[in-house]
Amino acid sequence: MLYLLFQLFDFSISNTAEDLKQIAYFVQVAEGRSFSRAAEALGVAQPTLSRQVRLLELELGQHLLYRNGRGVEPTEAGVRLLGHARGLLHLAERAREDLRTLGDTPAGKVVVGLPPRIARVLTPPLVARFRSAFPQASIAVAEGLSAQVREWLLAGRVDLAVLYDPPATPQILTESLLREDLVLVAAAGSRPALPARITVSQLPAYPLILPSLPNAIRTLVEGVCRRVGVRLNVVTEVDAVQTILELAAQGQACAILPRSAALGGPALAVCRIEAPVIRNRLVLATPRQRPATRLADATAELLRGLDLHALLYGEARAEGPPAAP
Repeated sequence: MLYLLFQLFDFSISNTAEDLKQIAYFVQVAEGRSFSRAAEALGVAQPTLSRQVRLLELELGQHLLYRNGRGVEPTEAGVRLLGHARGLLHLAERAREDLRTLGDTPAGKVVVGLPPRIARVLTPPLVARFRSAFPQASIAVAEGLSAQVREWLLAGRVDLAVLYDPPATPQILTESLLREDLVLVAAAGSRPALPARITVSQLPAYPLILPSLPNAIRTLVEGVCRRVGVRLNVVTEVDAVQTILELAAQGQACAILPRSAALGGPALAVCRIEAPVIRNRLVLATPRQRPATRLADATAELLRGLDLHALLYGEARAEGPPAAP
């Protein structure tokens, strides 16, 4: 893989280590916008750093940086190379980590991307199991909305992720972990009171607080409503689930959220949505085009072993087949 990537830049495989050093030097300078700061961070003399970057420019036949009164800025070619260079360095680090994990106990570091609501309940048991299983390794949890975490996964910033309803792409492999009904919630004691259940066609009667697009919940709800010819009455857009819950509890408007989100927070009336049921999908996502390290594979197995239903609802899932899509 490294050989093929370096061939794109016409690098000699025999000089891969030197090429990686030049690329790392360039990235440090381009990101820091300064040769002096980069030299200090790398622990090398500034003339050495300048020479290595110049050699890289000669190799590529492009000017990558230009100097200004404040330091340096990447040229158009430099900006393009910067994106590729980060990927090359990340891939090289993954290769090193993968080789380091060939012993009986995987070592190295794994980064897991999680949506905030899931991170709150999943991180403690995941970290506990991870530290027990892999004492020589480390784990990092990056929190963000599903759309943001998906971009991190594609960019290589996280090794694997748990996402809500990611759009299909050949770049990501997904497997379902949990399906959860979405419900309509309102302030407890609101008048008129929410019925026990409503149909999707009745939703326009309720002013709604929803996350903004491309949030996974909003995308899912809008998609279902569009298929049945329903236009929602969205009066407020808020991306944080906890803030949506607080606003709904204050009687500002209703909200559509996963059933588990209404538990353990402010007092809310909950109404089942039917015809059709709106059910989200929580998935484990891994990149197809980047080889997973043994540690990443082992961490994925830990995630599969967690009882998400119990973590979200405080109860074990009843025996029987999983809910239909």
